[in-house]
Amino acid sequence: GLFLGIDLMIGVFAVALTVALLLFFFQRQKMLTNDAVLGTLSHASLAMGVLIISMMAWVRIDFMGFLFGDILAVDLIDLYWIYGGGIIILLILLVIWRPLLAITFDRELAQAEGIHVVRVQLIFILLVAAVIALSMKVIGILLVTSLLIIPVSAASRFSNSPERMAIGGSIIGILSVLLGLWTS
Repeated sequence: GLFLGIDLMIGVFAVALTVALLLFFFQRQKMLTNDAVLGTLSHASLAMGVLIISMMAWVRIDFMGFLFGDILAVDLIDLYWIYGGGIIILLILLVIWRPLLAITFDRELAQAEGIHVVRVQLIFILLVAAVIALSMKVIGILLVTSLLIIPVSAASRFSNSPERMAIGGSIIGILSVLLGLWTS
């Protein structure tokens, strides 16, 4: 966004969606594990972004704000993006929830039941990319991944269904953010 002189949020979405599509492509190739592909793409895109921005001598930005977020830098436009995008993401997730669960448990059986596995997986990856893009300004590039993984992992210990795990993970994530804000 800085390089092209466009709104940063549009640039963030463009990069996040590009990385998501690359992740989807490389997952289908089965040459590397999903964790290896995700780790490589996320860190490579972060490194490329830092490199490109550091070569732009006319741009002065706060790298710490991008890496760890800056809740004080959030303005009204950012809130519109976050709330509007969040509502759209939740609605789409509600639509694909059952097919997504079916794919998670047994991909072949889901495909035999008529679920378009590739389409549902692509939509889910794009939703995760959108969540990351919307969260970056508040949470930061480095912490957003932690908030996607750790609360749900903690909730899985106390859940007996995917729905309870999602709700429990959301509650743990919210409480973690509130505790972090309070302690800071």
